[in-house]
Amino acid sequence: MKLLCSPASPYSNKVRMAAHFLSLELNAIRVDTNTAPAILVDNNPLGKIPTLLTDDEVSIYDSVAIMHYFDRLTKGGLYPSKKGKRTDAEILEALCDGICDCLLAIVYERRFRDEEKVHQPWIDRQWKKATSGLAHLSANPPKLGKKLNGGHFALAATLDYLELRFKDQWEADHAPLTDWLRQFDKKFPAHSELKSQG
Repeated sequence: MKLLCSPASPYSNKVRMAAHFLSLELNAIRVDTNTAPAILVDNNPLGKIPTLLTDDEVSIYDSVAIMHYFDRLTKGGLYPSKKGKRTDAEILEALCDGICDCLLAIVYERRFRDEEKVHQPWIDRQWKKATSGLAHLSANPPKLGKKLNGGHFALAATLDYLELRFKDQWEADHAPLTDWLRQFDKKFPAHSELKSQG
């Protein structure tokens, strides 16, 4: 399988970590969405990453769809089988992806607008949403348990992206999450090589 991705993308890295955890062979192909490469737009009409190209030439896009494909491929290797625990994992993943949506909105606002056109109230609104999500997670750090799941990889990818793009802007207020990430490292030693890189 091939994964069209970016090393800085938290959604890409969530998928890459999950694939590694499940021992799925994945060829990561770095693409620049700004240049709209043919391999990407031909396989995903939205031109977004991550996009998975399966061995039987099916393209799967959106990180959640890819994660659920991996779960089916491994007969339940990525999400708990008990309905309640699975729902918890899916909610955790949705919350983390939502935080990343806000963080990326901030990054794009600063990166793609002329400095005098950057709209600070928009940035403040997105940051408030992100920190509200982080506060909830700090108050309720997810248990790592015996087996990692899709929600855990989503949280690790979110914290990695914060470390990459918002270093020293969140850690002091969310010590339980930095502690959680250290515990995650122990459970998933490959994390250091798969985390977001700019």
